[in-house]
Amino acid sequence: MSACGCDSGHSKLRPFAEALNQLIDSAQTVSGVESIKLEDAFGRVLAEDVTSPISVPPADNSAMDGYVVNTASLPEDLMLPVSQRIAAGEQGEVLQPGTAARIFTGSEIPPGADAVIMQEQCQLVGDQVQLQLRPEQGDHIRPAGQDIQPGQCVAEKGSLLDGRYLGVLAAVGVAEVSVYRRVKVAILTTGDELQSPGEAPRPGKIYNSNFYTLKGLLAPLGVDIIYPGIVPDDPDLTTQAIQAAADEADLVISSGGVSVGEEDHVKAAVEALGELMLWRLAIKPGKPLAYGRVGSTPFIGLPGNPAAVLVTFLMLARPYLLRMQGVQDVIPARYPVKSGFNRHKSVSREEFLRAALLQKEGEWVAAPAHSQSSGVLSSAVLSDGLLVIPAETTVAEGDMLEFIPFHSLLG
Repeated sequence: MSACGCDSGHSKLRPFAEALNQLIDSAQTVSGVESIKLEDAFGRVLAEDVTSPISVPPADNSAMDGYVVNTASLPEDLMLPVSQRIAAGEQGEVLQPGTAARIFTGSEIPPGADAVIMQEQCQLVGDQVQLQLRPEQGDHIRPAGQDIQPGQCVAEKGSLLDGRYLGVLAAVGVAEVSVYRRVKVAILTTGDELQSPGEAPRPGKIYNSNFYTLKGLLAPLGVDIIYPGIVPDDPDLTTQAIQAAADEADLVISSGGVSVGEEDHVKAAVEALGELMLWRLAIKPGKPLAYGRVGSTPFIGLPGNPAAVLVTFLMLARPYLLRMQGVQDVIPARYPVKSGFNRHKSVSREEFLRAALLQKEGEWVAAPAHSQSSGVLSSAVLSDGLLVIPAETTVAEGDMLEFIPFHSLLG
């Protein structure tokens, strides 16, 4: 009997949520931290909190183009001489009582001023300006520190840096950040039937789409990819490839070879080299998923069918890898959506359907793409995300289901 407690194709399947929790809880963040330039930090994970050394904005400034005044010294007729002009990036002089200063969006409020009136409510008359209404103190002024206060944490340890974080970090003057080192991920694609794109089609062969799917899914996560090429369906060569990958990588991800066929050698190789802690999940597509270790290197064996590779990577391998990178929030958000279809037959496994969002009678509904076969990958590009159908559940049009958009999984 294997370490995962599975000894036959008839053993009980592990529920998806239970398997996901086991994966995340067992993932260990890589050791090693480096300091890099902010411009190179997209897709990296912060290794420490970042606090702001300054206020943002650094000083009170105008929220619009107009004129800045002192509300306590306005004449009854609201006609004021224009004493100065303050452009963005300039520092104005003290505003004299009873005068106005021409000011532009983002310009600092000069000492002695306490309100801005927009230019549409003013009329320039020679070197004077006529206000069309009496402003109140604080009108159209963005106060210093309105966005960020000194000492405020602007990015927490474990944040996956995207354009939002990079912009905020730049706004507080951060030029370098401390990040976890890149995770090295080895991709193993197995099968005598595989050939590489660009080669002439040969009888009995199919193109190796799984490598390109996995490489594309891994690229936005900022990892270093190791790819030794296609691994033949040979037990010794499979064992050698897995061992070599485990020696070089922080995580080994394979596709194919983890089912129960006579040419599926990956599962046996992992058990011979280390231990298998998880195998066969109650998920569709993707039942024959394996998780274990080769020495100290974690291993995730995905199914061989292309659509199953996509789904199991996004729902299981991706959260595991994010936790390895130091990210804390690794579970993708699910959103309620109405079903746009009926299905009277239930399935014993939790399903993740490739589904499109459609307008129907004035509201958005979700409906499965043309085919849900685990061998059909093209349905993914005709879909907007994954629609979750709980196990043993029938579906009626209008039922509320959970939807995971691809845009939250592929970036």
